[in-house]
This record gives sequence, structure tokens and C-alpha cells, in this order.
Amino acid sequence: MDGISVVISVYSVNRADDVVDCIESLKQQTLLPKEVIVVLDPDEALVAYYKKRLGSTVRLLVSDAFGLSCARNMGIKNSNSKIIAFIDDDAVADRDWLKNLIRNFADSSVIGVGGRIIPVWPKDNPRWFPEELYWVVGCSYKGLPTKKAAIRNPIGCNMAFRRSVFEKVGSFSTSVGRIGNKLLGHDDTEFGIRATRKLVGTKIVYDPEAVVYHRVSVNRVSLKYVLKRSYAEGFSKAFVSHSQRNNKSALNTEKDYVRTLFLSTPTFLFQSNLRTGASRCVTLWIATIMVFLGYIVGSRPS
Repeated sequence: MDGISVVISVYSVNRADDVVDCIESLKQQTLLPKEVIVVLDPDEALVAYYKKRLGSTVRLLVSDAFGLSCARNMGIKNSNSKIIAFIDDDAVADRDWLKNLIRNFADSSVIGVGGRIIPVWPKDNPRWFPEELYWVVGCSYKGLPTKKAAIRNPIGCNMAFRRSVFEKVGSFSTSVGRIGNKLLGHDDTEFGIRATRKLVGTKIVYDPEAVVYHRVSVNRVSLKYVLKRSYAEGFSKAFVSHSQRNNKSALNTEKDYVRTLFLSTPTFLFQSNLRTGASRCVTLWIATIMVFLGYIVGSRPS
């Protein structure tokens, strides 16, 4: 059992063209994957469609339940490699993606790797949308390291783990993973915290040279979506932080991010285009308030 398996989870026929583009980018890698596994939600129409569309070009599996975490876990269970990578169905990989991911595992203390995720906007990058909020659309944001560095957790659109990690600490939590269009998430965050806590002396690294390009759909380029996604972010963070209540570092990344926000605010106000800078500043802080609101609501006893 060697090489690298790539898992793609799919829940909608509306992304069929994106799925095909994603698979094609994996076939063009400078380091080819041992296998590409597409895991489908257990919907008969969905399964029938992709069996016809994709045929035998990849391994097609049907998840035993709905949701991103369940699909990832199905891929893990059925993969045949020592390294398992994950990419979203609406992303395409840079040609050197797998080569740059896997090189980090030469360090035996590295159990997981995350890479850079670059947004592909439907038109131009909206002027009111600050880079600090790119996590809203599942992409790398201002505040992440600019060079290779240890991180708490990767972003699920672009990550890889050793198979042995799942064997030792378990799989992704199905309590926090995304289901369809529901915006709750952070199975990647919860897993990263749990893995490094249980496997003392190990680390997860961020390598910005391992790149994927993530398509941003039109419906996500709106203030309404930003606010909904921000609220869901806070709600999910509350679940993760309380589930990791004995880990004092569970929210260290968020604390560092808040410091980044304070440092970014003056730069917005001194941009050459004051109107653009002000709109980005307002968007940033409204979204931040929604995150805190979601966290407060999510922290209430059920």
C-alpha cells in the first residue's frame, strides 16, 4: 500500500462540469495519484447520473449517509494508499499539487498537510470583499502563513493526511461536517485538533506551494451569503471549542485572526480608493459580529 489516493465528495448534479474538470486536473499531475475516489451522497438519481457521466474513469463509491464528513470517511475506508488527499468537487488542482503536498511527509513528525486555495471568481473579485474573509468562500485568507509553517488544521478543500492517523485517532466527526447546502462545518478543524492532541509530538503543516483553484459560485458573491456563512462559522466554532474543552489551544487560531483584523482596519481606511477601503472594512466587521453572534448562540446549553 503506497502512493496517494485522492478523495472527492459529490452531492449535486449541478456541479457535474466542475467534477469533470477536477478529475481532469488530477490526471494532469506531475505526480499521478494511485487512485481517484469519487464518493456520492446516497441519492439514487445522483448515483445513476454520475455512473453514466463518469463511467469507469474513477472509483465511484456511494456513501452510507448524507454529508461531507460521511463521504470523506467512506473514501478513507476504501482507499488503498498510505497518504489520502482531499479536494472539493468545484476545485481544480495545480499540476504540482500532489508533488508539493507529498514532499512534506518526508518529515516523520508531519501527519497532515494543507495547501493554498486560490478563489476563481465568476467575474472580477468584488471590491467590497476583503481578502481577510476569503474563508467565507472556502479559500486561503489573509492571516494564514505566507511560507511553510505549522498550523492547527488545514482547510478541507486542499488537504492530505497519513492513513495511519485515521487508524489511530478515528475519522472525521459527522456531527460538524457539511450536509448539502447547509453551511455548518469544521470537521477538518475538529479532526486537526483531535489528531495533534492525541499524537503528541506531531504536527500539521501549511505549504502555500501546494495549490488548488476553488470556483466561487455567483450565489456566494453577496453580502447575504457572507453574513449567513459567518453566522454558521461562529456556530460551528462553538461546537468545536466545547467538544475540545480540555484543549486550551482550540481557539488560538481565531485569536490570532482577530489580531489580524485590528491590524488590517487602518490599511483599508488609507487605501487610495477610500470608498472601496471603507466598504471592505464595514463588510469585515459586520461579518466578524455575525461570527461572534453565531458563537454565542452555539455556546448555549441545548
